[in-house]
Amino acid sequence: MTTLADFPITRRWPPRDPAAIQLYSLATPNGVKVSIMLEECGLPYDAHLVDFATNDQLSPDFLSLNPNNKIPAIIDPDGPGGVPLGLFESGAILVYLAEKTGKFMPAAQRYEVLQWLMFQMGGLGPMFGQLGFFHHFAGKDIEDPRPKERYRAESARLLKVLDGRLEGRDWVAGDYSIADMAIAPWLRTLRDFYQAGAITGWDDLRHVPGYLERFLARPAVQRGLAQPPRG
Repeated sequence: MTTLADFPITRRWPPRDPAAIQLYSLATPNGVKVSIMLEECGLPYDAHLVDFATNDQLSPDFLSLNPNNKIPAIIDPDGPGGVPLGLFESGAILVYLAEKTGKFMPAAQRYEVLQWLMFQMGGLGPMFGQLGFFHHFAGKDIEDPRPKERYRAESARLLKVLDGRLEGRDWVAGDYSIADMAIAPWLRTLRDFYQAGAITGWDDLRHVPGYLERFLARPAVQRGLAQPPRG
């Protein structure tokens, strides 16, 4: 039978609690999706820092769990049938944890939740990330204005789509769900870290700013944003 010790990654990041979900992550918008979900569900977990500054994500140990060298990844020692499960891709992990716990993906709104989760994964996250590169990181030194403008315009368009969806709603799919846990961290990163609110029409949005503040006010969100700790 497979055990935690059979996962090579546990040699580099030993479990502190072998019965807890092992989270390998960094406090990026994709990483905090999962730590927030774990906090919201009240599931015990060990948060292990995968430090990009030392290229932890490229180490053989990490690649043994996620060959795509991206955070987050998890091992659930109590996976389906009681067998440990290793899993990567933040959206897949959110769906798995929702199904495991029966929380934050109500049956009546299941496909609405999945729809808006995919909206984040296929659109909002990739476009915001590209805009961040061209506006905040090394790409800002590229003289050709067309790449940045492409991602700026698409990010602004996606924000308007989300703003329209939030008309008369507190959360994107009815009740608070994994879709919100996926979307809101990217909004925070766009506004605060990339400092791209002004160029994407943030102040003209009627519903998105309040939505983000509702999300950030949740105690479990505040705890999840601080995971995994540094040092």
